[in-house]
Amino acid sequence: MKSTALTNKHIALGAKMVPFAGYNMPVSYTGLNEEHQIVRTGVGVFDVSHMGEFILKGPHAFDLIQKVTSNDVAVLTDGKAQYSCLPNADGGIVDDLLVYRIDAQSYLLVVNASNIEKDWNWIKKHDTWNVDMKNISEDTSLLAVQGPKAINTLQKLTDVKLADIPYYSFAKGKFAGVDNVVLSNTGYTGAGGFELYFDNKHAEAIWDAVFKAGEEFNIKPIGLGARDTLRLEMGFCLYGNDIDDTTSPIEAGLGWITKFNKDFTNKANIEQQKLQGVAKKLVGFEMIDRGIPRHDYPIADASGAIIGKVTSGTQSPTLNKAIGLGYVKTEFSKPDSEIFIVIRDKPIKAKVCKIPFLKK
Repeated sequence: MKSTALTNKHIALGAKMVPFAGYNMPVSYTGLNEEHQIVRTGVGVFDVSHMGEFILKGPHAFDLIQKVTSNDVAVLTDGKAQYSCLPNADGGIVDDLLVYRIDAQSYLLVVNASNIEKDWNWIKKHDTWNVDMKNISEDTSLLAVQGPKAINTLQKLTDVKLADIPYYSFAKGKFAGVDNVVLSNTGYTGAGGFELYFDNKHAEAIWDAVFKAGEEFNIKPIGLGARDTLRLEMGFCLYGNDIDDTTSPIEAGLGWITKFNKDFTNKANIEQQKLQGVAKKLVGFEMIDRGIPRHDYPIADASGAIIGKVTSGTQSPTLNKAIGLGYVKTEFSKPDSEIFIVIRDKPIKAKVCKIPFLKK
């Protein structure tokens, strides 16, 4: 099992460690609900250094990314980022990812930890231009500092004006005395904040500096458990749960990151799905009757016929009700449709609702 540069910090802090995507990762410190509320109301720090990072450079870096991703890279300018996915040859998704444009010939791709090798090989396979590709995943640390007090905490450590960095934008600058730190406003929690990318050798010093700066706001380390409940309240997809090699961007409600004004892998099939419609759709739902939905629980209609399955579910700490995401037959995908989550062979009433669950 791999470790991040901060694994010893987590163990010293008493974190509950679990294997995740081949890494020894902290799932919780003081408890999921408490950590969740810290991020929603104050500021918390996630070590997400297990994520993968690729640098693509050269005159054809743009062409390669445009070919393998679903979103339109042409709309990016320097310092902008976009959410996208890598469609596979069968209409499914190799991975979802972030694309950062550093300049016209340099891009940073951020991919899921469990898919680093798969994504690398997939992109390489489509590289007919011999683009300069570098996998910097093993050398790069990534902290997500999230919550309404994140900006007040981080601004103490940099001259970069964080308030001037809009959502899905980033800047490079000196942070906590370290040069070339990427400061990115692309959070996965819906609570505001920034991601910090830097070389592993600076990890402990930057971690300590962030915690010192956040002392007055009662800053705390946060585990992957709360990361999951926070993203679910926002209706954000998690690869391996809500999207995978068998789910298409159209089925997953990711039509907004699928642009047909350009050519990309399997465009024709996906465009046909958009025009003709799909048999199943990813929906958000909330429980009407008591019960917690979990991954892979069947979803039924009123007659008991199975119409889909749960992909993510939890008791929402902010909303104090059980919520989930799941695929259902398209005719049951409209908001307020009555569905039943089958929990231990018993159908429990729920209703389809619009996401995000947490309205700003």
